[in-house]
Amino acid sequence: MGLKEKLHGIKEDFKGKKMAPAFNALHTFLYTPNETTHNGSHIRAVDDLKRTMNTVIMALVPVLIWGIFNAGYQHYAAVDAANGVIREASLFGNFFTWDNFTMGAITVLPLVIVSYAVGLAVEFVFAVIKGHEVEEGYLVTGMLVPLIVPVDIPLWMLAVAVIFGVVIGKEVFGGTGMNILNPALTIRAFLFFAYPTWMSGDKVWVHGAKEAVGTPDAISGETILGSYAQNSSVVYDFTDKFFGFIPGSVGETSTFLILLGGLFLMFTKIASWRIILSAIVGAAAMGLIFNGVVDAGWITESSKFYGLMSTPYWEHLIIGGIAFGIVYMATDPVSGAQTNTGKYWYGFLIGFISIMIRVFNPAYPEGVFLAILLMNVFAPTIDHYVVQANVKKRMKRLKLKTA
Repeated sequence: MGLKEKLHGIKEDFKGKKMAPAFNALHTFLYTPNETTHNGSHIRAVDDLKRTMNTVIMALVPVLIWGIFNAGYQHYAAVDAANGVIREASLFGNFFTWDNFTMGAITVLPLVIVSYAVGLAVEFVFAVIKGHEVEEGYLVTGMLVPLIVPVDIPLWMLAVAVIFGVVIGKEVFGGTGMNILNPALTIRAFLFFAYPTWMSGDKVWVHGAKEAVGTPDAISGETILGSYAQNSSVVYDFTDKFFGFIPGSVGETSTFLILLGGLFLMFTKIASWRIILSAIVGAAAMGLIFNGVVDAGWITESSKFYGLMSTPYWEHLIIGGIAFGIVYMATDPVSGAQTNTGKYWYGFLIGFISIMIRVFNPAYPEGVFLAILLMNVFAPTIDHYVVQANVKKRMKRLKLKTA
């Protein structure tokens, strides 16, 4: 008897018991359910929700691996810079090294472990209490959360935020498929407002920077957006920004890998190309408007908004978390717009508002997570007006035919 048959047999023994949802979660993670429907028309397929979530995780794994190496690289680069040594990134020279991986793994993997352990524990508790199956939605959320936070955030803060995000952001609405806000962004929003000093500034994005403050060899870990917001010069070139040799949240730095992940998700039809394309257009449009304001001379270099306003519109797309947010979180099929026309408006407004918040909030020059949460709230409204517009068009055609 194989493993599959043994698990099917154990599942029968668990039926009706309190811990059945916990066992069923393991069972369906490994194999498709052995249940059959009896009433109504139906289609059986292997691409259930759990496997859809696994596909998204596959698209996130390269970003995670890069983030591990980059966390180690940024630490050692900052230490070198504090001692007067400039380290230039080289993929097969000083980036993909064992030292970088070890340091990055020590920093990043605990974030992943805490995110999954705490989040899945909450999911299991709610499943057992309510007597329903363990929902698969947290498989992706658990991976997203460690990728959108600073590398040195205390683990207890992350645990508290995860509990808040899962309970308030999802379970109170009825669980997976019922939430109106993206759970991962709800967790990040909680961290941002509850512990702002650990989510912004120039000492939170590089491992060891916070502990080194006040020492002779203090480490600075400021992001590119932080430098632009302060009208400071940036030492990184296009290659550094595009491939991801820069400080930032674990998963947001490599636009190249995010682009590949986006293409994979669009190819597998999990992510909506309408949302991704329109969000890019919206961000570029807002960037062009700001560039036009600077070119017209309405904003001078003395203005606190000048640094980010004068940033070329295309560069806004490869710095900060906007690429990661657009590809992996704006495309959330639950909290996003559902109609095809609505997806264009939804994505465009996310990109447009992201750059607006980024420029007009120098104290925290990153607006994509706020923009997505805002549009999560308005997504049903967008779909409502799209549907009403279609109804009016059809009613008008009907009147013309019957006239």
